[in-house]
Amino acid sequence: MSNPIIPSELIESKIYFIRDRKVMLDRDLAELYNVETKVLNQAVKRNLARFPEDFMFQLIAEEVLEISRSQIVTLKRGQNIKYLPHVFTENGVAMLSSILNSERAIQVNIQIMRTFTKIREMLISHKDLKQKIEEMEKKYDSQFKIVFNAIKELMTSPEKPKRKIGF
Repeated sequence: MSNPIIPSELIESKIYFIRDRKVMLDRDLAELYNVETKVLNQAVKRNLARFPEDFMFQLIAEEVLEISRSQIVTLKRGQNIKYLPHVFTENGVAMLSSILNSERAIQVNIQIMRTFTKIREMLISHKDLKQKIEEMEKKYDSQFKIVFNAIKELMTSPEKPKRKIGF
């Protein structure tokens, strides 16, 4: 495999879980493809039939506010989001390669698809590991219960408490 033009860690940092799907924001994809967000969205608009809702959808205002709070979207002072961003699922990102014909778009798409695959494999192996631990827990007596509980605790990601707005 040749040297990637974009580090996979950078791509991973731009993949989010929104509406229980792994997605990428239009502005992040445009940045990776080295085009303006406006240009990317115009290309998509010209080819809307290629992007059903399970490939791409537009965020609602509440989702944009939530993204802003978690600092995915950082705006300069005095700026506002004029348009609700579009997000692309793994299939939507794959479809982008058919409408963006630059060499960079092709290379970036290959890297993004590899990153999505890597994340999927990690999630599957995490589930497999959890299942194996549960099987071992049933097999051994209660003296190992403390060990298994500690392992389960390490495997679950802590939920961040939502901050309340207002008083």
